[in-house]
Amino acid sequence: VQLQASGGGLVQAGGSLRLSCASGRSSGVYGTGWFRRAPGREREFVAFISETGGFTTYGDSVIGRFTISRDNDQNTVFLQMNNLKPEDSGAYYCARRINYSGTWATESDYGVWGQGTLVTVSS
Repeated sequence: VQLQASGGGLVQAGGSLRLSCASGRSSGVYGTGWFRRAPGREREFVAFISETGGFTTYGDSVIGRFTISRDNDQNTVFLQMNNLKPEDSGAYYCARRINYSGTWATESDYGVWGQGTLVTVSS
């Protein structure tokens, strides 16, 4: 089972990007999270969406600017990022939640990770 993250790139502050996280058709449907890591910093929780899409939650720094969604027919989870800031720069990873021992921000609850897609926001 693999997750394929894509959609990163270079954008000016205030701009938008849409990230995608695709999985195989036979991989099932799972709650999915987005995390990011900026150079020299620890990986940070960005957003989570439940299996059906009925529940979403966000990290404090992206509330009101980012929107997570999913299309289970396409086996894809999206992260729409608007009003991007330089501090949003980093490698963005999608991950499949396989345990529910912690919160949606608990990295150890995620068992399958994508390879990451790089987002660079210039000032």
